[in-house]
Formats: sequence, C-alpha cells, structure tokens
Amino acid sequence: MHLHNLPRSPPSSSGNALFLVGQHVSRWKSSYYECELNTRVFDNRLLFRKNQRHRGAKKKCLGASVYCSSDVPNSSSLPSIQQLSDARVIYSVAPSMGHNQESHPESHFRVPAIVKALEEMKLTSKFRGSEVVELQHFEPATIDDIASVHARAYVSGLEKVMDQALEKGLIFIEGSGPTYATSTTYQESIVAAGAGLALVDSVVAASKINKDSPTGFALIRPPGHHAVPKGPMGFCIFGNVAIAARHAQHVHGLKRVFIIDFDVHHGNGTNDAFYDDPDVFFLSFHQDGSYPGTGKFDEVGAGDGEGTTLNLPLPGGSGDTAIRTLFDEVIVPCAQRFKPDIILVSAGYDGHVLDPLANLQYTTGTYYMLASSIKQLAQNLCGGRCVFFLEGGYNLKSLSYSVADTFRALLGDKSLASEFDNPNILYEEPTIKIKQAIQRIKHIHSL
Repeated sequence: MHLHNLPRSPPSSSGNALFLVGQHVSRWKSSYYECELNTRVFDNRLLFRKNQRHRGAKKKCLGASVYCSSDVPNSSSLPSIQQLSDARVIYSVAPSMGHNQESHPESHFRVPAIVKALEEMKLTSKFRGSEVVELQHFEPATIDDIASVHARAYVSGLEKVMDQALEKGLIFIEGSGPTYATSTTYQESIVAAGAGLALVDSVVAASKINKDSPTGFALIRPPGHHAVPKGPMGFCIFGNVAIAARHAQHVHGLKRVFIIDFDVHHGNGTNDAFYDDPDVFFLSFHQDGSYPGTGKFDEVGAGDGEGTTLNLPLPGGSGDTAIRTLFDEVIVPCAQRFKPDIILVSAGYDGHVLDPLANLQYTTGTYYMLASSIKQLAQNLCGGRCVFFLEGGYNLKSLSYSVADTFRALLGDKSLASEFDNPNILYEEPTIKIKQAIQRIKHIHSL
C-alpha cells in the first residue's frame, strides 16, 4: 500500500514539528463542516441528542449511530435493528474527497470508482433491497477513540496544522515517506475512522438478535494499516482497523480480536499497535521485500503477546493457489486456536496482478475466495461478526471489480470474476518457494 520502497523512518512525536511544507498546491480546499452529534438507540427506536465527547454511554445500547448534519435525520430514514439483522452486508462510505494530491496513487478517485461499480453491478440496496444496508450517517471518531491507538501529541499536532494546510494547499508529514495532508485531512480521517466504528456497532447490534450476523465493509480512505502509534506512514493517517479493534474491546466487551491483513504490503502500524497484546491476533501475508520492509517470519509478538502476531512474507509471483493453501493451512487453524470474538480485515486490493505497486498474481477470483472464506470463518467462530476495511488498491478497474466481487461473496452470490480476469496474463507460481514459506510459518507457530 505504498509507492516507494523506502526504509522505515521513525515518525516524530512532537505535535508542533510534525510537518514540512511541500511545493505543490492542492486543488481541493473543502471547508470544515460542523457535526451535530445525535445518538439513536436501535432497540426502542428512540432518538436523542448528546453533546458528549466519549463513547462510554453507548455501552448499554444494542447499537448506535450518530449523524453529521445540520439537522437531526428523520428516524424513518435510519436502519432499525431489525433491518440491520436482516441484511447480509452493511457498508459505509467515506471517500475523503478533499484529501488528495494530483497524480498520487492514493487519490480521491478510489472510493467513488468502487461505489460506481457497485451501482452498475446492482449490488447496492437500490437493487438488493433488505440484503444490503448503507450507513449514511455516522459519528466521526473522537480524540479518545484515536488515542486508544495513537499518541495524543500526534493527533493534536495534526489538528493544529490544518490552518497551515489551508494556507499552503498541501503539506507533507515529516518522517513518514510520501504521506501528504491537505486542509481537510484531519476532519476526513476522523470521519473515515468513525465509519468503521459505526460498522462495528451495527454488526455487533445485529449479532445480538441474529446468530448469522451481516458482514460490514468500510469503503474509506485514507487507508490506515501503516500508521504507527506515534504518527502517519505510507499513505496512512490513522490506523482504522486498530482503532476499531480497541473500540470492539472497550465498548462492546469483545475481548479477543482476530485481524487478517491481505494487503500486498505489511501492515506494520497494526503490527506495532498490538505486538505485546495477547488479546489481539494480527495475521498478515504480504509480498516479501515490499514496503516497508517489515513483517518477517520471526516477528511473532513480544512479552504476553508472543505468538499472537503472525507474518508470512510471500515470494513475488504468488497467486490464487498460494492463497488457497495459506488460508486452509495457516489462517483457519490460527483462528480456531485463538477463538476470536470478532474478525476485522485489512482489505488491500493491491496484490491484484494488474496493480502497479507490487508483483503478486492475485485475481478478482482470489478476492472472492478470500471474502467467502473469511465470512464462513466468522460464522463458525464468532457469530458472523466481521468487518472489512479498505486499505490499498490503485488500479481503479481491478480495485472496483475486486471489491464488487467481495460484495458478491458476502451476499452469497456467484462470482463474476471470469468476466474480468484474464488467465492469459498469469504465469506459473513459484510453488516450491511458496510451500517452503508456508511450512516455515507452520513450524514457527506450531500449526
């Protein structure tokens, strides 16, 4: 999920010295908007306003949504707990249209391309009725939510320099590689994180009355899995999945969280956030030698968390066969042994054979298989509680088609990958190296 293969640099923890001014000027200067926080309790359909900054009061609710608008939304437009439990897929959209750098691969075109594809392929509620629910209003993550993973100095420092970004148009974040910020980056990043938290709330609420909970998918950016506790990194501002994991634990009492990261690049930020935590299992498979150079076999966790981090670097050229084997022989036994209360997924689509930033051979069909298998795993182990979070993916066509086929898998539809994938561009996978890598990780983790 990164353009350049740069060495990892420790980000600064100083809130006032985080940023360097770039020479470019962004064309996007969206103004801030005021968010009026209103909490809706699903089980009795009451709507009440709250002016608090903490989520603690939500703990007794089945679920909650909060709205960013100038008016309290009409309760008839809000999904009820019954509508949530009847759905197969619940999704949220936070495209961060103001967070953009011209010609940058992590651009504001990514999420709209996905949404357009979902509409064209008739995978939205407009066409699927009660099977698909879009959460259209949700609360931005609070500073406390973000600070459950990130240093407060970083969070407050980013917020403080938004006026500087408004004046200069575009700034670059010191020590983070090619990670840029615009005047809307802070606000849009907390909205994106909040979209993920709202999905966790909704999936958990639905699971209380339906043993086969719907799956959530956060179509959000900026991505998050490279953002380390002390700062941003590799296109990522806040660790969306990591923040959601802490939210699931602290608000919903879901102690054991299993995170699967299938982005082509190692999710070093998520890795670091939970490296010594025995209650969060982080599992990443990624291309060996890719950015940021972390995620080696022997990175297995530390202290009480030793054994709850699994990193499997795959040789270049790995594809569908490798992932099927890896899922059956590594992911399934790890998850069964860990016994999670919820599964969260860093869903990066930059392993696709058409993606420009890596050298793997995943296809649209690979992502269908992964989504279908992960959904089944969640059903078997944790009442179906599972939320996907968009990470990388920079070829807009392969990204949008692969996310659409992911939706098909979550809906239980037949894959249409054959209409997009071209098997003639694939070459033979390095089966011997793949087998060696899988056997090595099985030995390290006693699988």
